[in-house]
Amino acid sequence: MDLLKTNSIQKALKTFVLIFLGTMALTISAKLKIPFYPVPMTMQTFVVLFLGLAFGYKIGFTTVSIYLLEGIIGIPVFSNSPEKGVGLVYFTGPTMGYLIGFLSAVFFAGYLNLKNNIFIIFSKLVFSVSTIYLFGVLWLGTLIGWDKPILELGVTPFLLAELFKICLLTILAKKIIKLRKFI
Repeated sequence: MDLLKTNSIQKALKTFVLIFLGTMALTISAKLKIPFYPVPMTMQTFVVLFLGLAFGYKIGFTTVSIYLLEGIIGIPVFSNSPEKGVGLVYFTGPTMGYLIGFLSAVFFAGYLNLKNNIFIIFSKLVFSVSTIYLFGVLWLGTLIGWDKPILELGVTPFLLAELFKICLLTILAKKIIKLRKFI
C-alpha cells in the first residue's frame, strides 16, 4: 500500500513539475520575438504544439489552461504584456480568440499517433494550428467588425512562420512523442 501511495505522489509531483516547466516555456516563447518576414514571430504556437506532442492531450491541455489562467489573473505571461496591459483586460483584447485556440491546438496535437507517416503528422499539425486561427479570426471579427480585412490582419502575416514551425515539428514529432514514456 505504501508503494502505491509513493508512486502516486511521485507521479503527481512529476506532473506538477511538467506543468510548471510548460507554462514557463510558453511565457518565454511569448516574450521572444524572432525577426521573420513579414512580421516578427514568437514561438508560442510551436510550444503549444510541442506540449501536446510531448505531454499528451491531458497534461498539455492542463498546462495551457494554467498558462491562460496565469495571464487572466494578471501575471504578465502573454506576448506584449505588461506593455499593452495585463489580466482580464489584456486577455479579452484582440488576441483572446488565438489564446483560446491554444487549448484546441494542444488537445489535437496531443492525439497524434506514433505510427503515422510524416505527411499525416504534418496534416494533423496543420489542423491543430488551424484551430488557433479559427478561434482567433472569429473573435477578431466579433471585436473589430466583420467589415475589416480580418484575414489580412489576423492570419496572412503569420502563415509563413507557422509553416516553418510546423515543418520543424513534423521532422521532430516522432522524437518528441517519445518523451511521453517518461511521464
